[in-house]
Amino acid sequence: MLFINLPVKDLATSRRFFTALGFAFNDQFADEKMEAMIIGPDTFAMLLTEEYFATYTDKKIADTGEVTEAIFALGVESRQRVDELAEAAAANGGALSGETKDLGFAYTRAFTDPDGHLWEATHMDFTAAQ
Repeated sequence: MLFINLPVKDLATSRRFFTALGFAFNDQFADEKMEAMIIGPDTFAMLLTEEYFATYTDKKIADTGEVTEAIFALGVESRQRVDELAEAAAANGGALSGETKDLGFAYTRAFTDPDGHLWEATHMDFTAAQ
């Protein structure tokens, strides 16, 4: 299993944003400090309030307006789904980031969530990579 822990300013805003992108949540692991976003059967993004996230580390939380702490790449089933995710992100409080990358076998669009975390939606056509 993989749990990605991300600090967020407002849980309700984050949940609305990711719900608009089509993600579901496991409410069994939710309270006023965190939400459990389901990415896949064994992969979750744990959205933690910044205050709660800070209890897990002695380091400063990255200022995503100044630095990129990571790029969270999501493999999706089609080019259409890449476009849907990017456009839904832009329409629901996120922002598009960079240019669309079309390598023929790989199609990628990047966006940020309301907290500035950088995400990529990518469709890989392994048959075209031959």
